[in-house]
Amino acid sequence: MQLPSIIREPAVALIGDECYTSLVENLNIHDTACIKYAVSKGLGLGIVVGGSIVKIPQILTILSNHSAQGLSLTSYVLETLSYFITLSYNLRQGNPFSTFGEIMFICIQNIIILSLIFYYGRQVGLLAASLIGFATLLYCLNDTSIVPQVMMSSLYAATIPLSLASKVPQIYSNFINKSTGQLSVFTVVNYFAGSAARVFTTMTELDDTLMLFGNALATTFNAILVLQVILYWNQKKPTSKLD
Repeated sequence: MQLPSIIREPAVALIGDECYTSLVENLNIHDTACIKYAVSKGLGLGIVVGGSIVKIPQILTILSNHSAQGLSLTSYVLETLSYFITLSYNLRQGNPFSTFGEIMFICIQNIIILSLIFYYGRQVGLLAASLIGFATLLYCLNDTSIVPQVMMSSLYAATIPLSLASKVPQIYSNFINKSTGQLSVFTVVNYFAGSAARVFTTMTELDDTLMLFGNALATTFNAILVLQVILYWNQKKPTSKLD
């Protein structure tokens, strides 16, 4: 089956010429490898698109309530640090953008949320320091003369416990307060769905045990946050403390 070039070219760019020929032109529904690859690419693209907006509801929630109550500062700092390292690692490895692209967008959104936490917590000095610190870190991580490839791999391995540790303060805060505060339900649910889908895309497209292990553990911790959202639905406990 021949499709117009306006459709064919993006499809080939997404799944490759071989799988396009097999699945679209030859309608080979028995090509399991290409079907898995196409599904993985579709999921990856969806995750990247979702990642570009996943925390927008959280940002809007903070702005509409003029409060970052219930959000763990520690969690966001650790998560952003972990994602900066993960982004740099993938860029250096030359991995397909569809396997990590959402990380870039989440980093940007995290910086905005951190800025709002500091702003509403009247910590302008810490806001300026954190922005300078993150900018410096990102520059260093992408300079091979400062951070050699061997060190980069070690840093990425360290992001697995770091990323999981970023979830613990938020989970603990929710448990203590018996409330999720201003935590966005949309963000939590989409984090869980995205990390679960990333397990599949990593297994299909990358031969990287570290990334697979990290994504599997992240899915587990995100599932705990989803469970807390369900358990503490509509329960609000005011707090002005930054964790």
